[in-house]
Amino acid sequence: MEPDIQKLLKENLALSEENNKILKRLQSNMRWGRFLHAVYWVIIIGSAFGAYYFAQPYINQLMQMYGKLQSIGGSVSPNILDALKSF
Repeated sequence: MEPDIQKLLKENLALSEENNKILKRLQSNMRWGRFLHAVYWVIIIGSAFGAYYFAQPYINQLMQMYGKLQSIGGSVSPNILDALKSF
């Protein structure tokens, strides 16, 4: 084999090995990125459910108060209209 061709083959082999190392690191970084991104979303969604779980009694209490106000408002409204008609 000619020395020029052998030199080119060695350079090509060295570049291929370097390229392979870079690609393996890139693939590893991509895997870690996907994993951390999934963990990020699990934390976001989990904290939302946790916040709802701890705030649920207060939310239910507010909903009951709102329902009572609606029922009171519905009975007061005709009385106000009757009072205005009498003037």
